[in-house]
This record gives sequence, C-alpha cells and structure tokens, in this order.
Amino acid sequence: MTFNTLGLEPKILSAIADAGYETPTPIQQEAIPQILAGNDVIGSAQTGTGKTAAFALPSLQLLGAHQPGAAPRCLVLGPTRELAAQVKEQFEKYGKASPLKCTLVHGGVGYGRQRQELADGADVVIATPGRLLDHVQQKTMDLGSIELLILDEVDRMLDMGFIDDVKRIIRMCANKKRQTLLFSATVSEEIKRLIARSLKNPVVVAISVKISPAETVKHEVYPVGAMQKFDLLVALIDSMEVDSMIIFCRMKVGADRITRWLQQQGYSVAAMHADLNQKMRTQALQDFKDGKIKILVATDIASRGLDIANVTHVINYDVPEHSEDYVHRIGRTGRAQREGDAATILAPDEESKLVAIEKFIDQQIPQRRLDGFNYLYEPRIREAEAKPKRSRRNSSTSRFGRRR
Repeated sequence: MTFNTLGLEPKILSAIADAGYETPTPIQQEAIPQILAGNDVIGSAQTGTGKTAAFALPSLQLLGAHQPGAAPRCLVLGPTRELAAQVKEQFEKYGKASPLKCTLVHGGVGYGRQRQELADGADVVIATPGRLLDHVQQKTMDLGSIELLILDEVDRMLDMGFIDDVKRIIRMCANKKRQTLLFSATVSEEIKRLIARSLKNPVVVAISVKISPAETVKHEVYPVGAMQKFDLLVALIDSMEVDSMIIFCRMKVGADRITRWLQQQGYSVAAMHADLNQKMRTQALQDFKDGKIKILVATDIASRGLDIANVTHVINYDVPEHSEDYVHRIGRTGRAQREGDAATILAPDEESKLVAIEKFIDQQIPQRRLDGFNYLYEPRIREAEAKPKRSRRNSSTSRFGRRR
C-alpha cells in the first residue's frame, strides 16, 4: 500500500514525498481513511509507529482553507511542551502547501505571542492542558468552535495527573458536530471511561497493542548496593563506546543531582525535566540532538514521543515505577532498526519493580556483574543469567563526553 491509496489530496501527497516517505505505517493505513470519512477514531499503537502523521495528514485535508480572524477549528491536546512542539512541526511539514495557521500553546513561556496568534486567527491549536485552560479563563481562546478534537498520548496525560483537566476541556468543546480522535499507546480502564463519555461510535484502530522491548535493543540489569549506584553509573559510562546516551531518573531532583555530579567529573551533560523553564528544556534537547552534549539526564518526560534519533545507549539510574515506562525508556535506543544498548542499575529495594517489569514483558532480563568494578558488597545475581558480557561492538572504549 502507498499513501496514494488512502484518499489524500495531491498537495499533501507532495509534502509526504518531499519528506521522503513512501509507504504508510499500519496505524496510518488504518486510521487515515476512517478520519477522512468523518468517524471518531481510537488509535492504539506503540510509540514510534507514526501516530502523529496518522492524525495530522487527514486533519489538514479536512480543515481545508485558512479562515482569517476565525476561532480555532482544530485542537490537538498533548501532555508535554516538547510533544506539542513536535506535533506542530509535523502539521507544518505536511501542510507547507496549505494556508492553514497553526499555533502552539504551552507553559514555560510568556502569553504575549500566543495571545496575538490566537487573535489573528489560528485554524489549529496544539496545546498542553494547563496553559490552554489559562487562555480559556482569560477569554483569549474559545473552545466552542472546535470541529476536530485530537487527544494525543492520552495514557501519558493520565499518568501526569491531567485527567480532570482533559475532561474539562472535552466538555468545553461543545460543538455537536465535533469529530474526536484519541491516540494512546495503551487503553486503560480510565481511558475507556473517557472514551464512553467523549466519542461517538468510535472506530478502533489497534496496531501491535502488546508492548515489548525492540529486538534491536540489548538490555541488561546490573545489581549493586544503593550507596554505590553513582559509582557504578560512572563505571558503566566508561565501559561503553557511546555516541549519545540518555540516563533516566525517577525524580526531577534526582536528575538535577546526577547532572551536577557528572558535570563535576567533567562529562558533557545536561538535564531535562518539567521543572526547568522552556528555554532550558529546548536548549538541552537541541544540544543533545546536535551532538553538543553526549549525555542527557532526564525524567520520563523524555521517554515517549520525542523525536531523538541515533541514541546509542540508555541507562536507567532508577528502575521505573511503571513497567510500561521501562519499555518506553529503553526504546529511546535501537530505533529505525539500529542496534542499541540499555542498562538498568538495580538497588536491593528496587527488586520488586524489576519482577513486575519482567512479568509485563514476559521475559527475564539478563543480570550482569561489571568486570573491574570495586563492589563493596558482592552483588546478588541470578545464576542462570550470570554469564560474561560480550559486546557486539569493537572492544576499544573511550571516556566519552569529557571535556579535554
């Protein structure tokens, strides 16, 4: 199947061709015709399967021409500023031949530019819940005109505590002819209740709903005493031949602490989490993409949706609370059929979380002892998994990311 068979108009097909895409992904094949037909759609697929294009392409076609000074007709609601910015980039890339105006509405920046763009007439508003509600309260945004409501990464919005805001926003989008699209990696009971109240006879498009680690990712666990976690992190970094690495921490304060400690040891590293202002988050992400920094220390804000290519390594400094987040974290590497490596540092009090993860992915994760590391206490390693680590790459190593 090609994009030509999905019912998209020539100017959108031209933009797709210019972007270098030839074959639609399964979620795009199934969702685009249903959206063009005017149906409410529930799209469920793993991160990285092309969900954004699955709703952006038909939305651009349905909206048609720009309406100067008119209230917004399409609202895309997402969990984070970075994801909202990426969605805007997708709309602009595929709609470059369209006169439609897109506006990004999120926190961490001033209101002035957003107010002006809304006043000038924005056809599409891509927003995070909190800032959107601020604009509604200030009467600079009217949701009653929304014809197309798109709820993106709904499971993540629920995880981040936005469920009440999402429900409130849906109620405000009171256009009786509204078409609603809901996209999520997973569909929990809470999301099902949201669907029952918000969507009309939705068509369900579920692609590879079962989440499991990519076969291109080699992932392992390194048990260690809690007091030696940071020492083991440094030793792991030095044992790997790395081009770019994301280190995941559970808490924002932990991400700041690890970043500061690594910087003190001379590593090229930046932090990324929700407490940083938007300028700092954008700069850290761009520097990481450009290779100006080799290590990004992040919370789960960076585990899903962000378009970060060529990450060679992931380290979980903390075992994630939610088993699904483990898959999303290590999925930051090994993308586009490239090989990647992921390591999880396991303290004794985190073993129950590891058991839950292994049950979730239906496999045991190999446990390793790092050769040459000076353990204060011998780590407890499952006998069946205690085999020497063999690297797929050249055996030479370098202390990457350090300032010379």
